[in-house]
Amino acid sequence: MASPSDLFQRALAAFQQGRLDDAERPLRQLLRKEPRHLGGLNVLAVVLTAQKKYREAEPYLQTALKLNATSDATFYNYGVVLKALGRPEEAQERFSQALALNAGNADTWNNRGTVRNELKDHAGAIGDFDRALALNPRHTGALFNKGKALAELKQYDAALTAYGAALALQPRLAEAWFGQGFVLHQLQRHDEAVASYATALQIAPELPFLKGSLLHEKMLACDWNGVAALTAEIERDLAAGKPAIEPFGWQGLATSPASLQQCAVLFNAARFPQAAAHAPAPPPPGDGRIRIGYLSGEFRQQATSLLLVGVLEHHDAGRFEITAIDNGWDDGSDTRKRIEQAVERVLPIRGLGDPEAVAAIRAAGIDVLVNLNGYFGDERTRVFARRAAPLQVNYLGFPGTLGAPYLDYIVADRHVLPDSERAFFTEKVVTLPHSYQANDRARPIAPVDVSRADCGLPATGMVFCCFNNAYKITPEVFDRWVRILAEVDGSVLWLLADHPAAAANLRREAEARGVSGARLVFADRKPPAEHLARHRCADLFLDTLPYNAHTTASDALWAGLPLLTCRGTTFAGRVATSLLETLQLPELITASLDDYAALAIALAREPARLAALTGKLADHRLTTPLFDTALFTRHLEAAFAAMVERQRAGQAPDHIVVPA
Repeated sequence: MASPSDLFQRALAAFQQGRLDDAERPLRQLLRKEPRHLGGLNVLAVVLTAQKKYREAEPYLQTALKLNATSDATFYNYGVVLKALGRPEEAQERFSQALALNAGNADTWNNRGTVRNELKDHAGAIGDFDRALALNPRHTGALFNKGKALAELKQYDAALTAYGAALALQPRLAEAWFGQGFVLHQLQRHDEAVASYATALQIAPELPFLKGSLLHEKMLACDWNGVAALTAEIERDLAAGKPAIEPFGWQGLATSPASLQQCAVLFNAARFPQAAAHAPAPPPPGDGRIRIGYLSGEFRQQATSLLLVGVLEHHDAGRFEITAIDNGWDDGSDTRKRIEQAVERVLPIRGLGDPEAVAAIRAAGIDVLVNLNGYFGDERTRVFARRAAPLQVNYLGFPGTLGAPYLDYIVADRHVLPDSERAFFTEKVVTLPHSYQANDRARPIAPVDVSRADCGLPATGMVFCCFNNAYKITPEVFDRWVRILAEVDGSVLWLLADHPAAAANLRREAEARGVSGARLVFADRKPPAEHLARHRCADLFLDTLPYNAHTTASDALWAGLPLLTCRGTTFAGRVATSLLETLQLPELITASLDDYAALAIALAREPARLAALTGKLADHRLTTPLFDTALFTRHLEAAFAAMVERQRAGQAPDHIVVPA
């Protein structure tokens, strides 16, 4: 029978050769004989960690530390396990304990930096990476991770430098190519980002979310080469349970609510796992009002705030105490000023780590915490994962399920989320009586007299427009747009100038379909009031599918421009339907893209018919519920009150239908 020493040496040899199963067996034999064998406990924990059996590894490390709390390696290994288990605060503590025993280990500094990154302490993380690099200037991981921290701090040039240094040392480090692609995306250098993501994909095709990042970047650049095949591959990966794409990018192309839910669940589990099993203690007693916290990284001149600011102004201060929990910044805009004047307080959390942000929200006694970002923009999903408030709601910023067990409700309406699709949403559904989308009745339209010449448009002829982001333009929709242009002599299509590469690619695609690229006119971005005013130069807004116009649809309709849509098969693809139904303009909703193209052509050829619809929109704009901000706010408040009533009665969240 093998001695403990023989078993340990056999296990070490197998581990060094990468034979993890062969290492695990003798280690378990050893520990059955000698449960307090320190080396066996540590090495088995390392073997289990390498096999991603993190929960199995933890008890062995706990036992090892009880036997000997002077081993920096044990503290380090325990930190690695806790990090993998999604317990970053504990991991940080273990790495700190390892460093107190041995400050000369670059890997420990690097790993502590990674968990500080997770906890939003990016400046502290950079300090740790710099300590690792001082010990080992060729530490590729520290360079790569420093790039991630710098990117989070929006120091993009410095991040590119860090990624470049990592790649100079290790050219086939796919994660660094991936990170570089993200920074180039943030800098709107979409064609370069495509190249960076494509390089990463050649090296490591199974890297989580990489295929989706490449796909979304190609859509932003309107580079459709290979998009169909990549989309089909991502569909297969999601069906197989592989985290291939982030939910925000998938919404632009997905046509199945089941696929969107699967995508969100996989993304949530990988990036934002639940960190608190139970709701916090009830908030301290207040003055009887329901305390609503809207959490957003976009409390400025941005699409979500442009929609919501009027609601904030119309909340009943006698019944509701409103806090804007700000993960963004003050841009000095009129929108920001209106938000600050409308709410009871602004609670800044951008500079706080996740535990501190959660503590600040709980201290404010928030009853209902509203997630206005979802997986878009400057989100703080981990705050929700830590259950910062008794009730947590997904609303407005992300048109779909977050796949998160800690989001209790999603606010919707019967058009975007019919009862038959509730099963594809992790949240319970709150159904508002009209459109779920908030709108601001006080939104200013610049009084300037904008001419077609001012916008670079022809003086005569039909002007179709679409001011949606470029990633929403699919080849299938563009085919119909070109068909419409070909059938309507003298017409042009007016689009938003998102990126030079996108414009060049769209013009090339038009030429390939037999229509001059000169018939695509690109509009520079303008301040919101001026942008609304120039809608008067267009005749008909053409929507996109499978992801509709949302804020851009409200822009057009508020400005008096008719919008033509096609009813989609997902929440994101039925928003324009919701808006038009609420305006009582169902004539502008079609059931297929071919019907959509045919109706656009018919309206262009029948000016009186289009004029009648434009007149009907003008009549309904202020007489139907869509832009009745006060009415909408009462309905949203009724939803919040119903949620709180259930919660205070000890009832679990359930579907809620708000009456008209």
